[in-house]
Amino acid sequence: MGIVGNLTPQQRQSFDSQGFLVIESFASPAEIEAMRKRMDGMLQAFDPTTTASIFSTKNQVKLTSEYFYESAEKISFFFEEKAFDDNGNLKQPKELSINKVGHALHEIDPVFKEFSCSEKVSSLLFSLGYKKPVIIQSMYIFKQPGIGGEVTPHQDNSFLYTEPKTCTGLWLALEDATVVNGCLWAIPESQKNGLVRRFIRGDDGVYFDRPSPSYDQKDFVPIEVKAGSLVVIHGDLIHQSFENQSSNSRHAYSLHAVDTDGCKWAEDNWIRRKVEPKPLYASGQT
Repeated sequence: MGIVGNLTPQQRQSFDSQGFLVIESFASPAEIEAMRKRMDGMLQAFDPTTTASIFSTKNQVKLTSEYFYESAEKISFFFEEKAFDDNGNLKQPKELSINKVGHALHEIDPVFKEFSCSEKVSSLLFSLGYKKPVIIQSMYIFKQPGIGGEVTPHQDNSFLYTEPKTCTGLWLALEDATVVNGCLWAIPESQKNGLVRRFIRGDDGVYFDRPSPSYDQKDFVPIEVKAGSLVVIHGDLIHQSFENQSSNSRHAYSLHAVDTDGCKWAEDNWIRRKVEPKPLYASGQT
């Protein structure tokens, strides 16, 4: 049996056409359990009084802080918008109040690093045509029951821009993702229309360089997947997720990769650090 991440010609053709690809059983039950158990330990150790940073795709400019910027090289915790009452107190346990943890799990934590730098992840990226791929950010996303927030339509290349564009999202379902608990939705083939706008970090904070277009919700299709499935997302694909209105969470582990071979990292990305190649290697390379 071949390496899990090696794409078949049919899979590559489907990805190039549709802008996304679902690979079932990409992560084993043991890998899922290890990542979920490790995150549970992190949450138990986390003191919520140390930060009140809230993650929002609707209002990131206003809520941006140094805590957000510094998270590029740390393991940082971000709360849901609806986690606090009018007095600023958590309405429920911290474990059910966190939106996401990011953005350097893949570099700092051994459990997440093992998966992120695994042979199957690197093989997948080489199958997509990468020459010297680098994981540039990682996020553990909770999509909490009842308060798991909406993620508005966006393109990953907006946030992690290179010249030429090379960002690919790898979205691993750690629990079943359905239309009820907030699965991904995408507009098939929308990557063919190119990048709509960029998310830029300036002297006064972060901002989009132009307004978001209006999208017809009828154009989106749900991407319902079982735990262990990986959704590969083209950097220009328009995708989103809705609020989790169910009583079940929808945990996921998300990676974003860029190429460093013949590509320039945009200095006005929200991540200001230079991309120092710590490339993933193909099987047999050192």
